Amino acid sequence: MSDPASVFRALHRGRAPGDPLVLPGPWDAAGARVFEDAGFPALATPSAGIAASLGYEDGRTPAHEMFAAVARITRAVSVPVSADVEGGYGLAPGELVERLLEAGAVGCNLEDSADGVLLDPRRQADRLARVCAAAAGRLFVNARIDTYVRGLPGGADPVAETIARARLYAEAGADCVYPIMAPADDLPRLSAAVPVPLNTNGMPDDPPGLRRLGELGASRITFGPLMQIHAMDAVRKLAERVRTG
Repeated sequence: MSDPASVFRALHRGRAPGDPLVLPGPWDAAGARVFEDAGFPALATPSAGIAASLGYEDGRTPAHEMFAAVARITRAVSVPVSADVEGGYGLAPGELVERLLEAGAVGCNLEDSADGVLLDPRRQADRLARVCAAAAGRLFVNARIDTYVRGLPGGADPVAETIARARLYAEAGADCVYPIMAPADDLPRLSAAVPVPLNTNGMPDDPPGLRRLGELGASRITFGPLMQIHAMDAVRKLAERVRTG
């Protein structure tokens, strides 16, 4: 198991309750080195954090700039790095895979909504299957599920819809599913119904809360852009101190 994707995949397996895989989100090479030096075994870039660092709004980063940013991060560290590439920038599955591998990523997030609207789950499952086939095991595919952040038809049960999508995506070959912003109370039902590891989002300043999320069924925890936001808040406070003396 010497290839990076296999090393990364193994980190998700056999997690004890209360011991989820915690993946901080570097937005640049310097931050990535800080997280590696702190002892984290792998990292997961946030598209929103990288967008902010490059001066773009979330979702507006040009594909070539996103892949270049990911490449700078992967070159800076020796641990595996997974990349959030939003919806895939309209790239064909084979090209998306090659761009990720060229950037040094061992995995990716792919979301199932576009322009604020949920995609048809079967079409998304077909796309995931083609990405997984092109990757041939070289990438860990994390299928983001946007049922909690996009509108569902009136009266629809978000847990049931999330489970249905998660099962389709797992059958298509996804290594992990990520129902972003799923309430903690829903995690036991979700994890019990899904045959692959479950990714959830946590708060970086609440270590006991991260353990609790693991106890509720999360195998993996990421933070989106929150670490970048915390860092910029610290910079802002320092700037104010310098300015005001």
